[in-house]
Amino acid sequence: MSTPSVFHDDVAPELLNRVLSRVGSVIVGKEKEIRLALISMLSGGHILLEDVPGVGKTMLVRAIAACLGCTFGRIQFTYDLMPGDVTGTSIYHPHSGSFEFRPGPVLSNIVLADEINRASPRTQSALLEAMEERKVTVDGTTYPLPRPFLLLATQNPLHFEGTYRLPEAQMDRFMMRLSLGYPEPAQEVELLTRMQLEHPLDAIKPVMLAEEMANMQRAVRGVFVDESIKLALVQVADASRRHPNVQLGISPRGTLAWMNASQASAYMAGRSYVIPDDIKDTAVPVLAHRLMLNHAALLAGAGGEELVRELLQQLVLPVHSRKGGRL
Repeated sequence: MSTPSVFHDDVAPELLNRVLSRVGSVIVGKEKEIRLALISMLSGGHILLEDVPGVGKTMLVRAIAACLGCTFGRIQFTYDLMPGDVTGTSIYHPHSGSFEFRPGPVLSNIVLADEINRASPRTQSALLEAMEERKVTVDGTTYPLPRPFLLLATQNPLHFEGTYRLPEAQMDRFMMRLSLGYPEPAQEVELLTRMQLEHPLDAIKPVMLAEEMANMQRAVRGVFVDESIKLALVQVADASRRHPNVQLGISPRGTLAWMNASQASAYMAGRSYVIPDDIKDTAVPVLAHRLMLNHAALLAGAGGEELVRELLQQLVLPVHSRKGGRL
C-alpha cells in the first residue's frame, strides 16, 4: 500500500522545521549544515562529518537522534575494534548446545560511528553491507536492519595521529560529506551562555517517530524530477570522468544520490518537484568526496569542492517554470 503524499499540508515542513530549530539550539550557527544533514536523512543517505575534534560533530548526531524518537546505537571506533563489535556475534550456550545472536549497535535506526577512520580497514569494511543493503550477515545468517536506518560517521582529518584512509568504495556509500568548522566568536559566546547551567541536549524531546521519518523517505522518492534536470545531473557526472585533473570521477551511484538529495531538498521546501536551485545547493556535499584527483592536481592544491563548482559553472541549467508541478 502506497503512503499518502504530505505535500499538500503543513505537517511535514512543520515537523522538519521543528527538528531544525531544536538541533540548532544545540549546534549554534550551523543551520545550513543541519539542513543538509536532514536532506541526507530524508533521502535515506548516510553522512560523513569530517572536521577537527571538538567542533560538535558527535553532538550534532546525538541532537538529531534525540529529535527523531528512534533507536540509537553508538560505536566508538578504535584501532582494536573488531567487525563483530559492530555487527554483533553469535554466543554459544553449552547447556542447550545452541547459538544465540547478540545484535551489535549497528542494528539500530540511527547509528553514530564515532571517529570511524581510527579503526582498521577490516573493521570499516564491516559497515559496507549495512550501508548499501540495509542488512548484516553474521555466521552465514542475514539480519535485516530496522527502517529507517541511518549511519552518521565522524572522521578526523587524515594527518591526525592514528587514522586510516577510508576505502573509495566506502566513501562512495556516504551520500554527503559535511564539515562544521569553528564557530564565529559571537556564536561561541552564545554557546558558552547556553551551556553554562545545563546542556541544551538534555532538554530535547522527540519531534517525530521512526515511522513518520520512514513515511517521509518514501514520499521524497515521489518528488517529480524533469528529464532536463536528470540530463543536467548526468552531464556533470560525465564531465567529471573526462576532466584532466580527475583520476576517478562521479559514479552512477553518486549521480543517483545527487538526484535523491535534490528531491529531499525540494520536499523540505514544500515542493513536489525539483528545480535547478535544489541540485546546486546539494552538489558540493554530495559529489566532492566522490572525486579522486590525480597526483598533479593534488600537488597543485586542487580540491574536490572547487572542481564541483567549476563543473556547475560550465553547466547550462534549465529555466524554472511551474506548469502543473513540472519544469
